[in-house]
Amino acid sequence: MKADDTSHYLIYRVLGITDKEGELIDVYQNKGRFLYKYAGSFLEEAVKLCFKAKYPESSSQRIPNTEGYRPRTFEIDCVVDLDAIEIKWRDATTDGDHITKEHTRLKAVKNAGFHPIRVMFYYPNRDQAIRIQQTLQTLYEGMDGEYHFGDSAWEFVKQRTDIDLLTILQELAKENEKKNGH
Repeated sequence: MKADDTSHYLIYRVLGITDKEGELIDVYQNKGRFLYKYAGSFLEEAVKLCFKAKYPESSSQRIPNTEGYRPRTFEIDCVVDLDAIEIKWRDATTDGDHITKEHTRLKAVKNAGFHPIRVMFYYPNRDQAIRIQQTLQTLYEGMDGEYHFGDSAWEFVKQRTDIDLLTILQELAKENEKKNGH
């Protein structure tokens, strides 16, 4: 990032942000993007491993989009028997297109003969994102699916796999804090 063009700092300065603050904002924005991407991938893979341990035949699966043209297919994160489990670490999306795509995905999942289940571990904080999650919950329930978030998501994984992933992750976090002197 040291070699990045920083000419946009002009606008930061107009808005009362110093060059040093602008640099910190850019650094932490990039760190945040990286962390969000990989935190989500990490938790999704950990959940899949829990299901794989209990249900060796479980896997991700692509199904055709029977409701539209884009995207051509949808990926189910984890298929166990006829359960199509969508795994989200958190979902802070606030646009209406998100609801439309999820509704289309849900219909495609049902058309493929699956029971849709959404498992989201961390609920969003912003009002608009919360409203979207409430709408998604209604969509899942309206299609005889399940929608688990927060404590219910951790409990769902524990009940279905006999693995207490939350406790495992809490213990790993404590070990890391000890190693790093926190």
